[in-house]
Amino acid sequence: MTVRPLVLKLGGELLEDPAHLATVVSAVKAIAGSSDAATVIVHGGGREIDAALKSAGLEKRQVDGLRITDEATLDVVVSVLAGAVNTRFVAALNTAGVAAVGLTGADAGCGLSAVAPPHRSADGRVVDLGRVGVPDAGADMRVLHTLAAGGFVPVLACIGLGRDGRLLNVNADTLAGHLAARLGARRLVIAGTTPGVRGEDGATLPVLEATAVTQLVNGGTATAGMIAKLRACEQALAGGVDDVVIVDGRSAAALIGAAESAAPASATRITAGLKACTTSAG
Repeated sequence: MTVRPLVLKLGGELLEDPAHLATVVSAVKAIAGSSDAATVIVHGGGREIDAALKSAGLEKRQVDGLRITDEATLDVVVSVLAGAVNTRFVAALNTAGVAAVGLTGADAGCGLSAVAPPHRSADGRVVDLGRVGVPDAGADMRVLHTLAAGGFVPVLACIGLGRDGRLLNVNADTLAGHLAARLGARRLVIAGTTPGVRGEDGATLPVLEATAVTQLVNGGTATAGMIAKLRACEQALAGGVDDVVIVDGRSAAALIGAAESAAPASATRITAGLKACTTSAG
């Protein structure tokens, strides 16, 4: 990619509701058509996975926003993310005129991952995550470069590929932060259905200093999925991404603004030069 791309991470809650999906599709169409810069999309699908697990009689287990994944859970994750969510989203994008291509991390090794080590949780526990992956520095970005150079929008379901050929469940925020760094993205946008990161008083924090991220996590203010988002922010910025914006993706105008200009008033922004992290939960 000669022009630094935009990496857009979309929470699954934006893709399961028809109205939210239509909003996201219209925003992506505007973003992808507004400049020569490439757009790469990563998505999750947590709520639909939860529903599928319940239907299958399987227990949902999470720690710090990371899904503990045994083999049965992994089968459900793959079927929902790659089989349902990704296909539905890509179909909607193409119908709207966006040349989207659905992928998983197994395609051309773009999501090469290692099995995650035992996770030390915010409350001090050490937890085996099972078939959970962490992105590998050896992941091959060529398929993403090739698609973007051809005018396509890669849309990745957050499924990783181990070196042993087995599939892994990779947190969507984590994968997006990794790809943003590896692709030299100008910006990472994390979109979901929460307007921002809340401080101790419950108010949205417009800006977070880098040193405050650990305080939010260790102090218990940031919990569950927000912890993974904040860690993804840190990873992206450490990898050279200019800034990160976390925004409520239920507004097309806010999503477009987060991608193309300064963060909307309701969003949080992280700027590497200022050592600040801004997020709006997604």
